[in-house]
Amino acid sequence: MEEYHDFPHNFLWGCATASYQVEGAAHVDGRTDSIWDTYCRKPGAVYAGECGEVSVDQYHRYAEDVALMARLGFKSYRFSISWTRLVPEKGGPVNQKGVEYYRNLCLELKKYGISPAVTLYHWDLPQYLENEGGWAARSTAYAFLDYAKLCFSLFGDVVERWFTLNEPYCSSYLGYQVGRHAPGYQNPELANKAVHHLNLAHGLAIQAYRKTGLTAQIGIVLNPVYPRPASGSEDDILAANLACAYETDVFLHPILGKGYPSLVTQTLGITYPIVEGDMDIIASAIDFLGINYYFENVVAYTPNTFPYYTQVPNWQQTTEMGWPIVPSGLLRLLRYISKESNNISLYITENGCACDDKVDKDGRVHDRERCEYLLSHIRTVRKAIEEGIAVKGYYVWSFIDNFEWGYGYTKRFGVVYADYASLERIPKDSAYLMRDLMAGFFHKGLD
Repeated sequence: MEEYHDFPHNFLWGCATASYQVEGAAHVDGRTDSIWDTYCRKPGAVYAGECGEVSVDQYHRYAEDVALMARLGFKSYRFSISWTRLVPEKGGPVNQKGVEYYRNLCLELKKYGISPAVTLYHWDLPQYLENEGGWAARSTAYAFLDYAKLCFSLFGDVVERWFTLNEPYCSSYLGYQVGRHAPGYQNPELANKAVHHLNLAHGLAIQAYRKTGLTAQIGIVLNPVYPRPASGSEDDILAANLACAYETDVFLHPILGKGYPSLVTQTLGITYPIVEGDMDIIASAIDFLGINYYFENVVAYTPNTFPYYTQVPNWQQTTEMGWPIVPSGLLRLLRYISKESNNISLYITENGCACDDKVDKDGRVHDRERCEYLLSHIRTVRKAIEEGIAVKGYYVWSFIDNFEWGYGYTKRFGVVYADYASLERIPKDSAYLMRDLMAGFFHKGLD
């Protein structure tokens, strides 16, 4: 073994999941439908009609999973709360079974010295709110405020880090414009409304949190893009800037108090349903930004097709998702975010890859591709820190194989293998790689 102490002693190593992807128990102990329960019933929406009804059943197996996290050496677990498990019907009452589950999960984590890091919203909006317009309706931002205040009051004494939203890009654009995520609409006008109302919901939750007296840090998780231009031409450079503005800065800039980017409001001509005071609310001070990174794309200018850019082929090797493996893209992105935010504290809140994992004859899962992917990206994080970028932690996506949204159970991201028939958990080689990294060591020859 070779000592490896290049990361700060207080660097936070964690793993991440989301409620609908791992909990199962979708209609157990009072939980009601979210938009993903409904979307999964839509013919053709999800591969083979699969859903999160059982998934890996973490609702019933959380103690087993937390014990495994502890054996592997994870110091934080980022998970999300299922809104309808807490508030099954509009206006309440609060579901005590849901309260017990999340409190017990947090207490189990803390028993092993693992820090609970809670995402308030990871895409599973209550269907009862979608019936009233979902994120395209301003009222949903205020419903989220009430839900966030409830979570702060119920779990504020056991949660050690809060995230308001996960990837509002996906909730707005994929859910309301592309239609590839719940609720499955293809309406740009609804998507633009959703962008603003998600931003507003975040700001309202931050303001409410500041009034609680709680001391845990709070921020938001974005999946920002910072694509490469296909050439050095002015047009392709504009395309890259447009992509960054449209997919990243419409969230990042308002949160940082910079308003909506002019490339979106003027060049693309998009308007948002802003009410007086909204932008001040959205710009409420956060403690950190969470960054989800999987790949970097290349874009070219398309003058006749809105929004005037398109993705073009990469040369890099791809994962099972078809995503190019570009660890250097993470460094470019972190430099951009750090510059835009005046070097705010950053957490890599998701990073990982899907591989075609199989259990070998020895009963192990030898996922060498994922090991190499993680090593290359974690080296990049180390380089960012050496440059002075304030990266404070890294959460691998994901702890365990799970329901991968529209792909059903066909894509495996976990460092722990899930046998979906028996629900057995098998740590993959990548789990042991993470164990070594978190212990402060590399095997010789890997670094």
